[in-house]
Amino acid sequence: MQRFPAAGPIATMVKTRFAPSPTGFLHIGGARTALYSWLHARRHGGQFVLRIEDTDLERSTPEAVAAILDGMAWLGLDHDEGPYFQTQRFGRYREVIAQMLAAGTAYRCYCTKEELDALRAEQMAQKIKPRYDGRYRDYDGPPRPGVEPVIRFKNPLDGEVVIDDLVHGPITIRNDELDDLVIARADGTPTYNFCVVVDDMDMGITHVIRGDDHINNTPRQINILRALGATVPSYAHVAMILGDDGQKLSKRHGAVSVLQYRDEGFLPGAVLNYLVRLGWSHGDQEVFTREEMIRLFDIGDVNKAASAFNTSKLLWLNQQYLMSTPPEQIAWLLRPFLSALGIDPDSGPDPVEVVREMACRAQTLQELAAQSAFFWQDFEAYDEKSARQHLKPEAAQPLACLRERLAALPAWEPAALHETVQAVATELELKMGKVAQPLRVAVVGRAASPGIDVTLALTGREAVLRRLDRALAHLAAA
Repeated sequence: MQRFPAAGPIATMVKTRFAPSPTGFLHIGGARTALYSWLHARRHGGQFVLRIEDTDLERSTPEAVAAILDGMAWLGLDHDEGPYFQTQRFGRYREVIAQMLAAGTAYRCYCTKEELDALRAEQMAQKIKPRYDGRYRDYDGPPRPGVEPVIRFKNPLDGEVVIDDLVHGPITIRNDELDDLVIARADGTPTYNFCVVVDDMDMGITHVIRGDDHINNTPRQINILRALGATVPSYAHVAMILGDDGQKLSKRHGAVSVLQYRDEGFLPGAVLNYLVRLGWSHGDQEVFTREEMIRLFDIGDVNKAASAFNTSKLLWLNQQYLMSTPPEQIAWLLRPFLSALGIDPDSGPDPVEVVREMACRAQTLQELAAQSAFFWQDFEAYDEKSARQHLKPEAAQPLACLRERLAALPAWEPAALHETVQAVATELELKMGKVAQPLRVAVVGRAASPGIDVTLALTGREAVLRRLDRALAHLAAA
């Protein structure tokens, strides 16, 4: 049975939790919930708990647990306690259920599946909301032969539950709308709503921040907490995230796994920045440092309405991070993406210098690697439009002159390279673009790159001369 750290000296310390089920990857919606919970704890100097709700034994997998932990680590959402696993707490759940049975706040229900199905059919025929009718609520007879009972919570019959939701405001539910919830199945395994209550109670959770699909669970959980004499935490239910098309976010909208965004070359800071703005804002500010998020985020300012995921906005934001992050850091993160293209980052120009010139031209690390590949390896083919526009027969003479001058150049550095290109343009009485653009296409394969002097310097003499020979051969064969 898992035990928890003793409560600190300040009883009112904020304590939040993120409690995913390991039945799949950490998706974007879950990551936003984790972020909001983490920010609330960090802003108030509290603690953030990671809890794995793995009681669904058939669907929970070790791979999914690993994906959740990897996703949280990549995002930098560090936890102060955990990860706790519900499957390691079954002894504690049995202990609490025994206490509730003894206190009369729970009871054994001997209804068979057939009886419950018949009850449901009868209620639907009468157009009554299907619900358990409490027939074993006050039963004090002997066990029913051949029937393994479930354990139900004895929900209050009157009164109401008021959820003072930090996002939606007060939500009132009458107790007579709630039936007696099953808290343990016939085989003895506890149910989700019961495990959550015991965990939140034992871990001293003060604020539960989760998706608004849990609103219907909350009054039941509050009633169980009250029956246990526990302090009821504050609740904040955040709206779902919709796709670009306004529909519920799903796999058809593209990358919905946090780790998929990592593999596509997004930066964790950019993803967090984007997620925090999906339902929360601070004036017109778009870009936030992690420290600013912690200082400015207020769960009470989260919108009630659902937010639409905008892939273009995320790409724009990621580009801002590529440009503002120190190039040394981006160069390190870029290495595996270059390696995936068959490039040894140590075999050519300094990746840091490449990043300085190219970061503003890409939106992801994956795109940055693809656009920068020409610095290390020859391209397979010319961009058709660029070649058609700039590798015309009249480009042969300036390219041949450049080939000769560049081969003889003593110092292969930007200033000397610029002077050489300028000199050829002047001697041939051509505008700079008539020389530099054919040269760029010959060296890069397309008509876009950093300044021609920097492009040549980083590509290196040997590769530049080899590609000029290729371009001249291309022109001769045309």
